[in-house]
Amino acid sequence: MYNSVWYKSLNTPILMPPDWIFAPVWIILYLMIFASFWIFLRAKSPIKKSLAIIFFTIQLLLNFIWSTVFFTMTDIQGALVVVIFMWLFIAFTIIEFYRISKLSAYLLIPYMLWVSFALYLNLSFYILNK
Repeated sequence: MYNSVWYKSLNTPILMPPDWIFAPVWIILYLMIFASFWIFLRAKSPIKKSLAIIFFTIQLLLNFIWSTVFFTMTDIQGALVVVIFMWLFIAFTIIEFYRISKLSAYLLIPYMLWVSFALYLNLSFYILNK
């Protein structure tokens, strides 16, 4: 369950966007993420896709886990660890997707950029609220 009292009590980073921006950004990103995966799966390639699918699945699980760790467990440091691993597995996914479908890899770049920003925000929350 989302702990709004806890969240509103936190010191926020300088570049913190307004709360209303997150939902539309994530909707667009999820559409791009799943379009990327769909294009990747349909691409004909002699290269095995299993490693890329594993990386994709791991980064997506980490994406869902992050919200629980940050907002429900109120564990800023734990969420920071999760977002670092998420960033790494998105990078691995992009590299593997690129080998099979450049378009599917390019569609993940905005996601990578947003998670980079999320990493900055999470790190800032950690530093500002230790």
